[in-house]
Amino acid sequence: MQIKSIAVIGAGPLGRDIALLSARAGYPTILEDVNAETIERALAAIRAGELSADDRDAAMSRITTSRSIEDAMRAAELIIDTTLDELETKLEVFTIFDKFARPGAILASCTASLSVSDIATITFRAERCVGMRFTGPDPRLKRVEIVRSSQTAEDVVGACAESGRRMGLEVVISYEPAESKRELETR
Repeated sequence: MQIKSIAVIGAGPLGRDIALLSARAGYPTILEDVNAETIERALAAIRAGELSADDRDAAMSRITTSRSIEDAMRAAELIIDTTLDELETKLEVFTIFDKFARPGAILASCTASLSVSDIATITFRAERCVGMRFTGPDPRLKRVEIVRSSQTAEDVVGACAESGRRMGLEVVISYEPAESKRELETR
């Protein structure tokens, strides 16, 4: 699968930085947030960043914004969730992803503490779900960890790794433990 466009759900600092990386890598990028002020702050931060005027203008020309999660994800092959890192929020967001994302789209979460398997259970496409943990010294992201569950398809991992490399990031692939946190808690 080839990723041609990326939707970033959540325009806080992490979402803003991912959207900038995506746009600088040449991807048409949709930055979504339900809060118009958050989107405006994100765009202002990108404009005020340390890029040359040409780099900034080129990146900004590739970023569009949306206040509708449904509209943002319809055009993207890779949808990256940067919302609040709590299971209830992730399950709600991934339910929407499952309903409105195009067939074959990759559903990624930047979760730092939740199980990708647990999040994927809410969808009918667990093989298309993956974790993408962007890290690095603030404010620069330098690395992306691709976290695959036992159900994540190989082409999903490959496409996410390729997008990370295209963004100029070090790519690390890790495997989620065979048993999810939820399964362990119910025993």
